[in-house]
Amino acid sequence: MCGRLSQYRGLHDFVETLSMPRAWRNNVGEQPLGHYNVAPSTQVAVLRVDGTGPRADMVRWGWRPHWATDHAAPINARVEKVAHGAFFRAIWPYRAITPVDGWYEWVDEGGPKKQPYYIRRHDGRPALCAAIGQFAGSDHDGFVIITADAQGGLLDVHDRRPVVLSSDLAIEWMSAPMPSEHAEQLLLNLGEPPETFEWYRVGAAVGNVRNQGQELIEPIQ
Repeated sequence: MCGRLSQYRGLHDFVETLSMPRAWRNNVGEQPLGHYNVAPSTQVAVLRVDGTGPRADMVRWGWRPHWATDHAAPINARVEKVAHGAFFRAIWPYRAITPVDGWYEWVDEGGPKKQPYYIRRHDGRPALCAAIGQFAGSDHDGFVIITADAQGGLLDVHDRRPVVLSSDLAIEWMSAPMPSEHAEQLLLNLGEPPETFEWYRVGAAVGNVRNQGQELIEPIQ
C-alpha cells in the first residue's frame, strides 16, 4: 500500500455500513469529509469502541513507539509480523477501523513516470480497513493500517494491500474481546478477497498532495 487514500464521504455513510445499533460519539462532524488525496501524517477519521461505546475521531495517520530511534512514523503494519514484533507491541491491543473510499497505488508501466491507479470496492461501499493505534488523547496518538500480501489481479498493481473486513468482522475486530492469536488469525484468513475490488488508471495530479477534488478519482484512458 503506497500511502495515499481517499476519505470523502461523511461519517453517517461510514457508520451506516457497519449497521451498529448503538449511538456513536461523533468527533468528526456531520459534513462529508471531502478528502480525495490523503497523505501520511495527516488527520484521518477512525472508528473504534471504548468503554463508553462506539466513537469516531480524527487521528494522525502514522505512529512510532517512544523508544524508536528513527523519527519516521510508519503508516502500515504487516499482518505477518504485527502480532509478534516489538515495534507495534504497545498498540496491538488497541484495534480500530479506518473506513476509506479507496486508495492509490503507483505502477511502473515503462513510461517516464509511474502510473497511478485508484482501487475501491466493486459495490461502491466504503472499505473497512483493519487498524491499530494509540488513542490516549495526547500528541503522540496515531494509527497504522494493517496490510497483507496482495492476491489475484491486485498483485499486478502492488504487492501489498490493506486488510479490508466485512461489516460483521469489522465490528468484531473493533469491539469484541479476543485473544491475540484469534485477532491475528482473523486478519490472516478473513480479509475481503481480491474480487471485491476494482482498479483503474487515474491522472498524475494525485501525485501532488496539494491537489484535491473528485477529478482525482476519475478514470483516464
